[in-house]
Amino acid sequence: MDNIIYEEQVKALSKISKAIVSDLYLEDILRLIVTVTAETMDSNICSLMLIDEKNKELLIRATQSISEEYIKKMPLKVGEGVAGKVAKENKPMIVKDVTKEKEYRHKDIAKKAGLCSLLCVPLAVKGKVIGVINCYTSKPHDFTESEIDLLTSIANQAAVAIENTELMVKSKVIQEELETRKRLERAKGILMRQQKITEEEAYLRLQKYSMDNRKSIREIAEAIILAEGLSNKR
Repeated sequence: MDNIIYEEQVKALSKISKAIVSDLYLEDILRLIVTVTAETMDSNICSLMLIDEKNKELLIRATQSISEEYIKKMPLKVGEGVAGKVAKENKPMIVKDVTKEKEYRHKDIAKKAGLCSLLCVPLAVKGKVIGVINCYTSKPHDFTESEIDLLTSIANQAAVAIENTELMVKSKVIQEELETRKRLERAKGILMRQQKITEEEAYLRLQKYSMDNRKSIREIAEAIILAEGLSNKR
């Protein structure tokens, strides 16, 4: 029996590892993580919450729950409720019955969704907590050390995936925005000088060229810069 459980755990971690190195979008990776985790942990509801750094709140980013009320429940402040406490202290927490736990918020939603025991584990990268994974059962359950270890392993992999994906996206988007802005400013300057028009008129002209030629405004800007460069060489 233990071998079967171990094999299932290895399969789960393997699926998540493959998702991490794939070209999937972050939302798809998160959805896969909660689905695989719920199956492996035999969990009634599994949810992944990430910290919104601006507001210091935990928001549900993925769950396989079909309960609308659970999905739309209010965010938790870091330090507030069970998940908030786990995020603040960076330590797993087990609750035998969430409907009787004084620190658990949204007891009414838990009752309607048929939630009972909870294992909540932090998502941390290099000691920095970025969120939590919640695993609920529909009946009272004593989570074992191996279950805690498994969810911790999943959480560690998920945290790395999230951090890497978000860093790559942020870096790429910022870089592209900066490059586009530089080219736009340069192209506007060329049009203003050549056609004796205002900055606003130059931008509107770039937009029109973009629509007429079905090309991005960046491509139009690059074409204008290239034409200017060729003209200067003559």
